[in-house]
Amino acid sequence: MDDRDRATLPSYDALPLLDDLRMRHAWGVFGEDDEVGTVNLLTPARIVAAMTEVTRGTVFNLSLPLDLPRGGSRSPHRHTIFNLDRNTQDDVLDNFYLQGSSQWDGLRHVSARSHGYYNDTNPAEAADPAGRLGIGAWADHGIVGRGVLLDVERHLANQQRPLAPTDGFEIGPDLLDEVATAQGVSLRDGDVVMVRTGYGALVSDPESRSRPRSWPGLAPTEDMARFLWDRHVSAIVSDNPAVEWAPGDPKEFLHRRLIPLLGMALGELFQLEGLAADCADDGRYTCLFVAVPLNLRAGVGSPANAVAVK
Repeated sequence: MDDRDRATLPSYDALPLLDDLRMRHAWGVFGEDDEVGTVNLLTPARIVAAMTEVTRGTVFNLSLPLDLPRGGSRSPHRHTIFNLDRNTQDDVLDNFYLQGSSQWDGLRHVSARSHGYYNDTNPAEAADPAGRLGIGAWADHGIVGRGVLLDVERHLANQQRPLAPTDGFEIGPDLLDEVATAQGVSLRDGDVVMVRTGYGALVSDPESRSRPRSWPGLAPTEDMARFLWDRHVSAIVSDNPAVEWAPGDPKEFLHRRLIPLLGMALGELFQLEGLAADCADDGRYTCLFVAVPLNLRAGVGSPANAVAVK
């Protein structure tokens, strides 16, 4: 895809409306056959520009160990190491949930009810192992660009408004703007936006068995969908299990607004603690973001496989 700007991409309010859902969709915006959605915004020019964010060569791993977090509905994987011969070892994973730890939600993950999946893809196509929207399309493209950390937890603590990692707290667009302003950063087209809530610190301890069912996260509203689309965010990443807040409102679901309708990449349970501490130390909240999801053709999700470089 060629570089697109605000003059050529439709605004959120100009997108077509699905009347029964009362939600807008971006089907066809990136082409009738598109399978990568907002990852298209990570154009060659923007990738080259993102390289200028690297000044020290410091790398931050953004993925939790595959056996974390503990608990939850997905049982842990089994890792077996064995000898091929007296000089060589091999290993295998069994019961490996691709969305069991730091993860990407692919465009096969959520449907828009009877309307199907992203870009008007019907359920039969999305279920076909040779069909559309597999996570391998993101692997081919790569998720590489300018990363922006919005450290909501640290900002609120500095404002004497502490945010507990188990608070069912809705983060709205105005708060994201407030955090960005306080950090001295502005969003650019194609940015990978990382939202730190503090939940990640709670579940990154290998000795912890705690898996709270409530956490801070993005508000599941149309205003949030409009904010992310109109800022031309390529991917939205958080340190909590769902990007959006929990327990949430059963009538509102940000996943449905973003994944099948807008084609937006969502990353969950990313490890942001080390990056956040470094950003607080040097006052610079931008980086080069690099992730390569698994090249699994029909994959619904993938481990994060992500780093930030400053």
